[in-house]
Order: sequence, then C-alpha cells, then structure tokens
Amino acid sequence: MSVIPEDPTVAAFVSAINAGDRDALFALLTPDATMSDDGSERDLAGWVDKEIFSADGRMDVETASDEGRALKAAFTNATYGTMRTRWAFTVTDGRISRFETGQA
Repeated sequence: MSVIPEDPTVAAFVSAINAGDRDALFALLTPDATMSDDGSERDLAGWVDKEIFSADGRMDVETASDEGRALKAAFTNATYGTMRTRWAFTVTDGRISRFETGQA
C-alpha cells in the first residue's frame, strides 16, 4: 500500500502524477521551479512531459521522511518499466520550487 506523504503539496504532486493530470502538477510548481535527475539539471517541463505524462508515469510511494518532502518510490513508466527512485522536494509558500529525483 502506498504511503501518503505528510506534506500536502508533495502528496498533491504524487496524486497529480498518478492521475495523469499535467495541469494539476504544474499548478503545484512555482513559475521558476527547477529539477534534477540523477544529479543532472534538466528542463523541468520537457522532463515531466517525456518521463511522466507521455510515458504513463506512476509513483508508488514506499517511504516518506523529512516531513513528507523526501520519498522513496517505485516509479513506473512505459519507457523504463519500474525502478526504485528517490525524490526530494523544496516547498516554498505551499508550492514546489525544486525537486530532485534519481535511482535509489
């Protein structure tokens, strides 16, 4: 059973991914939000579209720490299948200003 992150913004991010709701996900981000994947800075919009929305991405959160802002999850998409991933979020005024992900 999936863990629901304690941070409501991060929980909404996971829900938006699992619902395939791009608009809901982008509504949770600050206008200048940034992200990295496996330590490399990425274009957030391009990465999200390629890795999540065009590839039917889904997150099954296994653990949450740092008040729900650090996650370990099984991330599944049509490109890579299922992999164990880590996610770290910076939440500013109720919106995500940065997230970092990569293989766990």
